[in-house]
Amino acid sequence: MTYIHETIDALQRSSPAQAEFYQAVEEVLESLRAVLENEEKYRRHGIVERIVEPERQIIFRVPWMDDNGNVHVNKGYRIEFNSALGPYKGGLRFHPSINAGIIKFLGFEQIFKNSLTGLPIGGGKGGANFDPKGRSDAEIMRFCQSFMNEMYRHIGPNTDVPAGDIGVGAREIGYLFGQYKRLTGRYEGVLTGKSLLWGGSLVRKEATGYGCVYFAQEMLADKGLEIARRDCLVSGSGNVAIYVIEKLYQCGARPLTCSDSTGTIHDPNGINLETLKLLKEVLKVSLYSYVQHHADARFIPLEEYPLDGHATWHIPAELAFPCATQNELTLTDAQALINNGCILISEGANMPSMPDAVDLILEAKLLYGPGKAANAGGVATSQFEMSQNASMQRWSFEQVDTQLKTTMSNIFKSASNTAIKYDAPGNLVLGANIAGFIRVADSMIEQGLV
Repeated sequence: MTYIHETIDALQRSSPAQAEFYQAVEEVLESLRAVLENEEKYRRHGIVERIVEPERQIIFRVPWMDDNGNVHVNKGYRIEFNSALGPYKGGLRFHPSINAGIIKFLGFEQIFKNSLTGLPIGGGKGGANFDPKGRSDAEIMRFCQSFMNEMYRHIGPNTDVPAGDIGVGAREIGYLFGQYKRLTGRYEGVLTGKSLLWGGSLVRKEATGYGCVYFAQEMLADKGLEIARRDCLVSGSGNVAIYVIEKLYQCGARPLTCSDSTGTIHDPNGINLETLKLLKEVLKVSLYSYVQHHADARFIPLEEYPLDGHATWHIPAELAFPCATQNELTLTDAQALINNGCILISEGANMPSMPDAVDLILEAKLLYGPGKAANAGGVATSQFEMSQNASMQRWSFEQVDTQLKTTMSNIFKSASNTAIKYDAPGNLVLGANIAGFIRVADSMIEQGLV
């Protein structure tokens, strides 16, 4: 279908040097071939041309002062991609790698992820090329306040509701919310991921990780299988990875690995969750320290990683949960997982698998939950937080967790049934992309050329 490639070419001309964004768009559009060929209305209404362009792109400078009185300037972003289904919804990421292409890829993925939840939320994403590592609380507060000095003009509980992401946790959300309240004089649910003391939701911290495991359970149950007593591989050691590991233990499985920017921990006895939380949530130090607490564990530094691969995926196990970052799972890694008897991959990160790795995974007929489906539990629970804020209520842990389980089950059924409808049973990449697209596209048609 030439206009798919024409769309990519046009994006490369109008938005140069945004490789991750092109990758995300091509992956989605290739999945939509059958829909776009058979449904003339989407071509007639220019849905493809419209859906790949953000409704609004906000780029701004973020000046701030460190504890020594030195001035720094970072670049801030908010990409408000699509509001056909509701207010823009998506996280803020603070990381030195951030650029317009990464934010646009994340925002584009968010459109379909949010659509799949069935909830009334549009797609957006934001962040800054700021590195919170090694910064004092005072420096992070000053940065967040400066960031919000621009952001507050563009967000609101019925307009755009950011959340946290990599580098933006409860501390950062607190500083951002405080500055929003100071600037506007309004106490409202303009951010999610808030503290439980002032409007946050139970289960929000755990939601993405728990949801990723719930999605894996759905994939296994569909084949008459269980998650209990299976060895698992997990990459990352942030919020998503930690709560994937926690939920795996609750389900009777054994997670063997976790990783960070310095290397990978392999603990044949199972990752000790208490130690992991101490190192990453309290002390905020390298995983290398893990081996000082657990003699049987092995630390694999980056320089010992396989060529064009990630050490995590070369350890034998049945289930894999990529929870670190985009494009972390390569073709070499996918082949290693297959060779070692892996039967399922459930993605906790956004687009963590390279395109050629995904092709091999699907060809090998592994159970594969793409990120936009498997990690949608976080944004779903953010919407539950919005609902609680709007009604001035607090739901119990059990209420939110039940809603989360139901949402992940519904996402699986939607993606699975759509894949069957389009003669690709088991292909949840195709099913998730088509199901997410149709809801957004039909809404865009009904709302006119806007």
